[in-house]
Amino acid sequence: MDLTTLDRLPLWIGGKAVAASTTRYGEVTNPATGDVIRHVPLANAADVAAAVSAAANALPDWRASPPLRRARVLMRFRELMEANKKALAKIVTEEHGKTLDDAEGSVTRGIEVIEFAMGVPHLVKGEFSESVGTGVDSWSLRLPVGVCAGITPFNFPAMVPMWMFPVAIACGNTFVLKPSERVPSLSLRMAELLREAGLPDGVFNVVHGDKEAVDALLVHPEVKAVSFVGSTPIAKYIYATGAAHGKRVQALGGAKNHAIVLPDADVAFAADAIVGAGYGSAGERCMAISAVVAVGEVADTLVAELAARAARIRTGPGNAPGVEMGPVITRAARDRIAAAIDGGVVEGAKLVVDGRAPGIPGHAQGFFVGPTLFDRVTSAMAVYREEIFGPVLVVVRVPSLADAIALVNANPYANGAALFTRSGHAARRFQQDCDVGMAGVNVPIPVPMAFYSFGGWRNSLFGDLHVHGMDGVRFYTRTKVVTGRWPDDGSAAPGFQMPLMG
Repeated sequence: MDLTTLDRLPLWIGGKAVAASTTRYGEVTNPATGDVIRHVPLANAADVAAAVSAAANALPDWRASPPLRRARVLMRFRELMEANKKALAKIVTEEHGKTLDDAEGSVTRGIEVIEFAMGVPHLVKGEFSESVGTGVDSWSLRLPVGVCAGITPFNFPAMVPMWMFPVAIACGNTFVLKPSERVPSLSLRMAELLREAGLPDGVFNVVHGDKEAVDALLVHPEVKAVSFVGSTPIAKYIYATGAAHGKRVQALGGAKNHAIVLPDADVAFAADAIVGAGYGSAGERCMAISAVVAVGEVADTLVAELAARAARIRTGPGNAPGVEMGPVITRAARDRIAAAIDGGVVEGAKLVVDGRAPGIPGHAQGFFVGPTLFDRVTSAMAVYREEIFGPVLVVVRVPSLADAIALVNANPYANGAALFTRSGHAARRFQQDCDVGMAGVNVPIPVPMAFYSFGGWRNSLFGDLHVHGMDGVRFYTRTKVVTGRWPDDGSAAPGFQMPLMG
């Protein structure tokens, strides 16, 4: 499939590219230039039903296949993803805008989930207890849940889908992916590589679209589990609607991640880390640091270090040599971020670095926002309260670690937080008392490795289980407990009383 010349993208159903039945199409733009580069179908209910039907038809054979056979398909898929990593990164950069290095890194993090899922013969082992009663044994089985769906955001076209479908299909489920219509092409390329790896037709399907496609997945009776990553309002909607239709749902929402810097920290190290975490991928990461909490007398020095580094960041098209930060995803996103910066100024925050007019030569129509830094922000200001999802860092000054932890814990989001310190005592207090799902000590973006699970608390997660790691295995399987007895004569026939295990 030549993604450079294709005007209208297909869906992927039943192991092949198929034309959508919908008459609605959306535009896919290159954020660095503003140019429309292809059109994406906005699938209707009939398109979704076709994908779910293909997944349901493929389910019995795939569910019955030995876990080792599934693992071998994933092994080949992993090799193909690794071999094509640079080409995949170019697709991500073209449609999302992030730098090539960042795009390739995101593909690598997705491949790590494949590597975890390749261990499925061990991951789905149950438990066994001999002689829970006289001649009676009990054991548990981990079984697939059925047809699963994934609804993924624009910011990580490779990594976030791979948080989901490798674990789901390794566990014996079939899958329908609804990627963001802003970045649709990478999912089709992964579908081709899965077919090349030997995945049976119908086990993995791709439908593009907007709310119509999402709603069709949420109400379809054959869809048994739904995974979602996106904004908190949509996560709430996905969770409520999917649960109301009897589905298992994990819905990861928004974030306002904090980096606390103590006076004893290596300020230069902390500033380097925070600038990368705040401005990398133009701040369009659910784990981006967006709020810096400066404790005590470190504030002035820290702000100066952050400002100096922010001013040196080279902003431009993601495929250009030496560029460190690319554009944001759409014109609307750029305008929304600029409006948030305007609002911070009006509210009285001190604008230290202004990124509203970065002036990228030759890219006047691109969706660029430069690194922006606010100081003397309060928790009452919208620029602190709201998830901006752009290259905007705000600094809040507090007198103590206790105040910093209280600030983090009062925030409605609870995805991640980081602490920069040389004190083991402070680090231990932070990791125990900070009420977030993921914590980092001198690590600015504490995204767990694939064999741990990713997810936050409070308004950053709706559902009980996080993605990938063992929570992912638990989400994509259900447990059956079997109790068995094999008497060799008729002497152990059950009576009318409640059976006892003595």
